Amino acid sequence: MENNSYERARKRVKEKKKFYEHLGSFLIVNIFLFLLNIFTSPGHFWFIYPLLGWGVGLMSHYYQVFGFPGMRGETADWEQREMEKEMRRLDSGYYEEDHLELKELDKKPQKKWRDEDLV
Repeated sequence: MENNSYERARKRVKEKKKFYEHLGSFLIVNIFLFLLNIFTSPGHFWFIYPLLGWGVGLMSHYYQVFGFPGMRGETADWEQREMEKEMRRLDSGYYEEDHLELKELDKKPQKKWRDEDLV
Protein backbone atom coordinates (compact mmCIF):
# COMPACT_ATOMS: atom_id res chain seq x y z
CA MET A 1 0.00 0.00 0.00
CA GLU A 2 2.81 2.38 0.90
CA ASN A 3 4.62 1.60 -2.37
CA ASN A 4 1.45 2.40 -4.32
CA SER A 5 1.17 5.77 -2.56
CA TYR A 6 4.80 6.49 -3.30
CA GLU A 7 4.32 5.72 -7.00
CA ARG A 8 1.23 7.92 -7.23
CA ALA A 9 3.05 10.75 -5.48
CA ARG A 10 6.07 10.37 -7.76
CA LYS A 11 3.85 10.43 -10.85
CA ARG A 12 2.03 13.53 -9.57
CA VAL A 13 5.33 15.34 -8.91
CA LYS A 14 6.53 14.51 -12.43
CA GLU A 15 3.29 15.90 -13.90
CA LYS A 16 3.68 19.12 -11.90
CA LYS A 17 7.33 19.42 -12.93
CA LYS A 18 6.42 19.07 -16.61
CA PHE A 19 3.75 21.75 -16.24
CA TYR A 20 6.20 24.19 -14.61
CA GLU A 21 8.73 23.50 -17.39
CA HIS A 22 5.99 24.22 -19.93
CA LEU A 23 5.11 27.45 -18.10
CA GLY A 24 8.76 28.53 -18.03
CA SER A 25 9.25 27.96 -21.75
CA PHE A 26 5.95 29.77 -22.44
CA LEU A 27 7.14 32.82 -20.52
CA ILE A 28 10.63 32.92 -22.02
CA VAL A 29 9.51 32.45 -25.63
CA ASN A 30 6.63 34.91 -25.39
CA ILE A 31 8.77 37.59 -23.75
CA PHE A 32 11.25 37.13 -26.59
CA LEU A 33 8.46 37.37 -29.18
CA PHE A 34 7.10 40.50 -27.50
CA LEU A 35 10.50 42.20 -27.57
CA LEU A 36 11.08 41.10 -31.17
CA ASN A 37 7.68 42.52 -32.13
CA ILE A 38 8.32 45.85 -30.37
CA PHE A 39 11.69 46.35 -32.06
CA THR A 40 10.78 45.13 -35.56
CA SER A 41 7.17 46.22 -36.14
CA PRO A 42 5.77 48.26 -33.25
CA GLY A 43 2.70 49.28 -35.27
CA HIS A 44 1.27 45.76 -35.44
CA PHE A 45 1.17 43.55 -32.34
CA TRP A 46 1.51 40.13 -33.97
CA PHE A 47 3.06 38.51 -30.88
CA ILE A 48 -0.44 38.20 -29.42
CA TYR A 49 -1.38 35.38 -31.84
CA PRO A 50 1.22 32.84 -30.72
CA LEU A 51 0.70 33.99 -27.12
CA LEU A 52 -3.03 33.23 -27.28
CA GLY A 53 -2.59 29.94 -29.13
CA TRP A 54 0.06 28.67 -26.77
CA GLY A 55 -1.89 30.07 -23.81
CA VAL A 56 -4.84 27.82 -24.66
CA GLY A 57 -2.49 24.82 -24.70
CA LEU A 58 -0.95 25.90 -21.40
CA MET A 59 -4.39 26.25 -19.80
CA SER A 60 -5.28 22.79 -21.03
CA HIS A 61 -2.09 21.42 -19.49
CA TYR A 62 -2.89 23.22 -16.21
CA TYR A 63 -6.39 21.69 -16.04
CA GLN A 64 -4.98 18.28 -16.82
CA VAL A 65 -2.48 18.50 -13.96
CA PHE A 66 -4.32 20.51 -11.30
CA GLY A 67 -7.98 20.28 -12.36
CA PHE A 68 -10.40 23.15 -12.45
CA PRO A 69 -9.99 25.52 -9.51
CA GLY A 70 -12.39 24.53 -6.77
CA MET A 71 -13.45 21.37 -8.57
CA ARG A 72 -10.93 18.68 -7.83
CA GLY A 73 -13.63 16.01 -8.04
CA GLU A 74 -12.29 14.47 -11.21
CA THR A 75 -9.87 12.21 -9.38
CA ALA A 76 -10.87 8.84 -8.01
CA ASP A 77 -9.58 9.79 -4.56
CA TRP A 78 -11.87 12.80 -4.27
CA GLU A 79 -14.88 10.79 -3.14
CA GLN A 80 -12.82 9.03 -0.49
CA ARG A 81 -11.41 12.35 0.79
CA GLU A 82 -14.91 13.84 0.93
CA MET A 83 -16.22 10.80 2.84
CA GLU A 84 -13.39 11.10 5.37
CA LYS A 85 -14.03 14.83 5.75
CA GLU A 86 -17.75 14.23 6.26
CA MET A 87 -17.08 11.49 8.81
CA ARG A 88 -14.77 13.84 10.77
CA ARG A 89 -17.47 16.52 10.68
CA LEU A 90 -20.13 14.13 11.92
CA ASP A 91 -17.87 12.67 14.63
CA SER A 92 -17.11 16.15 15.93
CA GLY A 93 -20.80 16.75 16.62
CA TYR A 94 -20.96 19.81 14.41
CA TYR A 95 -24.17 19.77 12.37
CA GLU A 96 -24.31 23.17 10.73
CA GLU A 97 -26.60 22.25 7.87
CA ASP A 98 -28.83 19.79 9.76
CA HIS A 99 -30.64 22.29 11.92
CA LEU A 100 -30.46 25.82 13.13
CA GLU A 101 -30.96 26.53 16.80
CA LEU A 102 -32.65 29.81 17.61
CA LYS A 103 -33.47 29.47 21.30
CA GLU A 104 -34.60 33.06 21.56
CA LEU A 105 -37.51 32.27 19.23
CA ASP A 106 -38.79 29.60 21.64
CA LYS A 107 -39.41 32.24 24.30
CA LYS A 108 -42.65 34.15 24.27
CA PRO A 109 -41.79 37.75 23.38
CA GLN A 110 -42.43 40.40 26.00
CA LYS A 111 -44.46 43.35 24.83
CA LYS A 112 -42.70 46.66 25.17
CA TRP A 113 -45.68 48.64 23.98
CA ARG A 114 -49.35 49.03 24.62
CA ASP A 115 -51.87 47.87 22.03
CA GLU A 116 -53.46 51.30 21.89
CA ASP A 117 -50.10 52.84 20.84
CA LEU A 118 -50.28 50.94 17.53
CA VAL A 119 -52.01 52.62 14.61
